[in-house]
Amino acid sequence: MTAAHTYKAAFHSATKIALGCVLLATVVGCAQPDAEVTRAAATPTYLGVETRLLDGDLVNFIVSMKDTTSQNDVAAYSECAAAQYALIRGFGFARHLRTNVSQEAGIWRADAVYTISSALPDGLRTIDAEVIVSNCREFRIPTV
Repeated sequence: MTAAHTYKAAFHSATKIALGCVLLATVVGCAQPDAEVTRAAATPTYLGVETRLLDGDLVNFIVSMKDTTSQNDVAAYSECAAAQYALIRGFGFARHLRTNVSQEAGIWRADAVYTISSALPDGLRTIDAEVIVSNCREFRIPTV
């Protein structure tokens, strides 16, 4: 049974219980059921990547997605885009400079800036592009 079917079955069961409680409450009162209704997790929808070369090795990525509740998801999407871009340009590494995340009307956006390089750059927030792209594929996060 899929998550959607499980959710529907749980929803219909909860609805029947709630209606039964309302009817019974008019006569003798009714306690709330102990069973919890679980919701199926929404599948994120990735809305695309806009890439801007700012200066030589400095690149800006603007990504958008919906059906997520975490700013970490949209930040990961921007990291996947940066890693793939580095590989496409013949580089193996990137260094994260900043990411600004916003959410409006259910659409999450990340505006991220990375430097790309052929050698491991200095700094604490560096990424190995091949490793990140592999992780993105594993977690089904699109790249550029």
